[in-house]
Amino acid sequence: MIEPPHPSTCIPAHLATAIRDKAHDAEILGRLHPEQLVVIYSQNWFNLFVPKAIGGLELSLPEALAIEEGLAWADGSTGWTVTLCSGANWFVGFFQPETAATIFSDKQVCLAGSGQPSGIAKVTENGYNITGRWRYATGAPHATAFTANCIIEREDITLLNGDGSPLVYSFIFLRDEVVIHNDWHTNGMVATASNSFEVANLYVPGNRRFVIDAGGAVLNNPIYQYPFLQFAQATLAINVSGMAVRFTDLCETMFAERAGSKIFTVETASTMAYKLNIAKQRLHEARRQFYIAMRQSWGECASYKTINPVLLNEVSVKSNALATTALHVVDGLYPYCGLAAANPETEINRVWRNLHTASQHSLLTPV
Repeated sequence: MIEPPHPSTCIPAHLATAIRDKAHDAEILGRLHPEQLVVIYSQNWFNLFVPKAIGGLELSLPEALAIEEGLAWADGSTGWTVTLCSGANWFVGFFQPETAATIFSDKQVCLAGSGQPSGIAKVTENGYNITGRWRYATGAPHATAFTANCIIEREDITLLNGDGSPLVYSFIFLRDEVVIHNDWHTNGMVATASNSFEVANLYVPGNRRFVIDAGGAVLNNPIYQYPFLQFAQATLAINVSGMAVRFTDLCETMFAERAGSKIFTVETASTMAYKLNIAKQRLHEARRQFYIAMRQSWGECASYKTINPVLLNEVSVKSNALATTALHVVDGLYPYCGLAAANPETEINRVWRNLHTASQHSLLTPV
């Protein structure tokens, strides 16, 4: 039986403390604090899935998920930024070798981007002329390059797939080729700085086009055979989980203090303790089911570079169930937290805001 460890055990305690200590300052800055970035670079966390041969950690998916959950437990914005940027760095498995060599020559390589096909790429003789604007590029201020999806046109005619849908390719832009718009204004996840970026009539050579699909993988590592949809669902869900675990940890301390203050009756204190215990059990079971599905699917991928569709569906189901349970658990405990939970200066409020903002991602559909 798989028993997931507490997220606090997945990253060194002193690094979690260093990250959390700068979380408030990062919100004021509207981006990750420089000291948080120092920790990330020192641990090479933006390269969780990048091969060791080109400077990455080359972790398995379950190993990386544990780190991402630990980071989200330390600070939601940090965990989310590492998750989204390391997920974009994962695209190296689909880059042409010369493109990968250029992009990953930077020791602080960090890709940001968007999956929405909100650009148009017009076919030219040796490449594409691209115009578009993309939203929600997490980590934009410190990104060294940007990835984006575009609808393909030839002579002003949209090219189509066999099923009649528009043909979409992914592209990579260098940092000095894009204009960043500081338009990330949300209640939570403030320090992710998930700003928009734009290009206008930009020529991009053909070797900077890539296809995010197992058949388009250039590198042989099993991680690049893992389907992107379930990869994304799992990595996002585990962030919400990490934040929810942190919320329950804070509730445990807060409830104990409130119960000991003699403001509440014995019955109320008992109810709070009961609610917390049930919440922790629900969250733990959702995490356990999630990790079981992940380990089974990864085991097949690592062994055979293919995964049974039933297992893939289970990953999707358990990822959504984990995110939904995390949200419900936190909302069930929030009314017992007092005004401290409504004060934006407190950690528990920041965790609450971060979790509710992250849970709005389109891939985390409630179940």
